[in-house]
Amino acid sequence: MKNAIYETSLTDAQWAYLPPLLPKPAKRGRPPTDRRRILDAILYVVKCGCPWRYLPTDFPPWKTVYHIFRQWTLNHQWAALNDALRTLVRRTYDKRSRPTAAILDSQSVKSAGHGGPVGYDAGKRIKGRKRHLLVDTLGLVLGVAVTPANTTERAGAQLLLGRVLGWFTWLRILWVDGGYTGDAFAHWVKGLHPKLAVEVIKRSDTAKGFKVLARRWVVERTFGWLMHQRRLVRDYETTESSAVAWIYIAMIRIQLRRLA
Repeated sequence: MKNAIYETSLTDAQWAYLPPLLPKPAKRGRPPTDRRRILDAILYVVKCGCPWRYLPTDFPPWKTVYHIFRQWTLNHQWAALNDALRTLVRRTYDKRSRPTAAILDSQSVKSAGHGGPVGYDAGKRIKGRKRHLLVDTLGLVLGVAVTPANTTERAGAQLLLGRVLGWFTWLRILWVDGGYTGDAFAHWVKGLHPKLAVEVIKRSDTAKGFKVLARRWVVERTFGWLMHQRRLVRDYETTESSAVAWIYIAMIRIQLRRLA
């Protein structure tokens, strides 16, 4: 059966970016399933939000697709693809590959009825998980951490920054909101990255209604991009590693559409 072309399917121009970035298939065993069809299926799931078993039959078998998804989650391949594509997108905007400024924020989302760890965010009145994002000035993701929703912003930020700051040695300014206020957090960041300054952008006490805040709108826009992917409207994942992987996959799709 000829593979159907969906709105989520990779174009030839988009696919051309990917083969050099993908892991080489094993030389032994069965002939590997076409990687392009595998990726088309995964991009279909992130956009449409369907369960694995409900994949249209013109994709490879769902167990094959899921196997690749999980394998690349465990070996951090999705994060690596996101990083490589981010570098290419930044070049199209005449930005250096290594950013010097970043924005940090979090988003709480409701969880579906899965068996994974969740928490209750009393401020947002949401039972689920919290997504912690570090993005560059274009809104492209530099790092992700997913925690139960009752995790504080500062604890989630320390988990995320502890993982990724070693890769971004050129960062000099980190913009955050009022949830990260306090000398303890700023000193912790300095201890991890001595040249990185934390700048808190607070909402004015006199402001009424919605107001766009300098720098913070960039990461809020990224959260908006993610919520256009139905798989991410709620948290459906049993494991936090899978929840992180879907965020990277969503950004891979967004960045490929920027490039071609």
